[in-house]
Amino acid sequence: MPLGQIMLSTRFKYQEPFMNTLSIMWLAEETNFAPTATPDPSLINQIRPAVKLNRNPYFSGEGASGAQHICCLPPILRPDSEPFFLLITPKGFLAMVKQTVLHATHKALGAHMVPFAGYDMPVRYTGDKQEHMAVRQAAGMFDVSHMGEFIIRGPKALQLIQTFSSNDASKLVPGKAHYSCMPNHEGGIVDDIIVYHIREDQYMVVVNASNIEKDWNWISESNRQIGAELIDISEETALIAVSGPKAEAVVQQFTDWDLSALPAYACIKGDFHGAPKSLIATTGYTGERTFEIFLYQDHAVRIWNDLQEAGQAHGLIPAGLGARDTLRLEMGYMLYGNDINDSTSPIDAGLGWITKLNKGEFNGKAAILARKAAGLGKKLAAFCMAERGIPRRDYEIVKEGLLLGTVSSGSVSPVTGVGIGMGYVPASEAVVGNEIQVRIRNKDLQAVVVKPPMIPRV
Repeated sequence: MPLGQIMLSTRFKYQEPFMNTLSIMWLAEETNFAPTATPDPSLINQIRPAVKLNRNPYFSGEGASGAQHICCLPPILRPDSEPFFLLITPKGFLAMVKQTVLHATHKALGAHMVPFAGYDMPVRYTGDKQEHMAVRQAAGMFDVSHMGEFIIRGPKALQLIQTFSSNDASKLVPGKAHYSCMPNHEGGIVDDIIVYHIREDQYMVVVNASNIEKDWNWISESNRQIGAELIDISEETALIAVSGPKAEAVVQQFTDWDLSALPAYACIKGDFHGAPKSLIATTGYTGERTFEIFLYQDHAVRIWNDLQEAGQAHGLIPAGLGARDTLRLEMGYMLYGNDINDSTSPIDAGLGWITKLNKGEFNGKAAILARKAAGLGKKLAAFCMAERGIPRRDYEIVKEGLLLGTVSSGSVSPVTGVGIGMGYVPASEAVVGNEIQVRIRNKDLQAVVVKPPMIPRV
């Protein structure tokens, strides 16, 4: 595909080494790009797969060194959506960047915006550590409207979910949710998901933002022989998450529902602060009490502002992707693309607890059974540094000079100040208490395998 076929302007040259400091939307506005050609709609089948060339899904542009061109593709390529932007590099890397409905709100709050999973998202407002500690000690509020949401309903809804999901949705009663994954036919993980049972014969599946189209296609393929009603509501849905010890006190001000009566992984649907047909769920990604508010986009800005104002008395502050990443890492929660991917077995990832091999047939079951029968070759291990050092992704994990694996996720815990991480190592080395080393700047620094969470919990 010649780049000239899809580029609408070649006037802008970007020379910075890393694209995770770039707001593509801002650059497009500042350079006043005007369409000079209309790409052939047939190119969309070539453009979309190219988006998935990204090596690191945490920042959708990270590592895209030497980017040369930026262009705006008109709605003809996706008639159901607004124009989106493509970043083009010498190696042909392309990244779609869109905006959530709260984008202007984040910029008004002074957020530092970065491309992430196809969206221009706030990575931080005041500072990663401050936002992280607010969630641990009081409350933080996240915009996670980039996530994907699919409605599955009708008499065959459960059959479809049982086919593509590893967990057993027949155990879910209305008003409950569970964590699961979608295995592929080879036993890898298409995505990790949360399934919500909203009411009889109606479910919602929440998927990772970077995988929306891939997941939709995968579920649709499973649905060909089943015929459940499948609806993608991602574009019309906003998602605000309020998380922390004071989260309940903040959110309770805006609803008559008794939120204290909701256990973890519960959901309730109805009017929330004037937003009809909202879904409030006690699911989250931080390890703290969390209320995820799914609502129509038209109400998102008003409700965000009201929650922020009412939450100030409880210590609530907006929080970005940086804090969200360290919060989930402290708990040992996996990030798709880092810790699990299309070639990762849920058995190796320690996800046997959501892989119900006795529930009946589902995608990838035979491959997972074969993997289990073969015995664990490698296992995802969590670790804490015993020496001062920051484990970063792709750093080598070694023992007595022998390479065991690489770090899949790593950072410093804002709570303890200690380096923490995860990575795949031989199963025999993934035993809690086992001493390993992480190679940091050519030094093998001591670490110890631990059972998550990686911080003290009350």
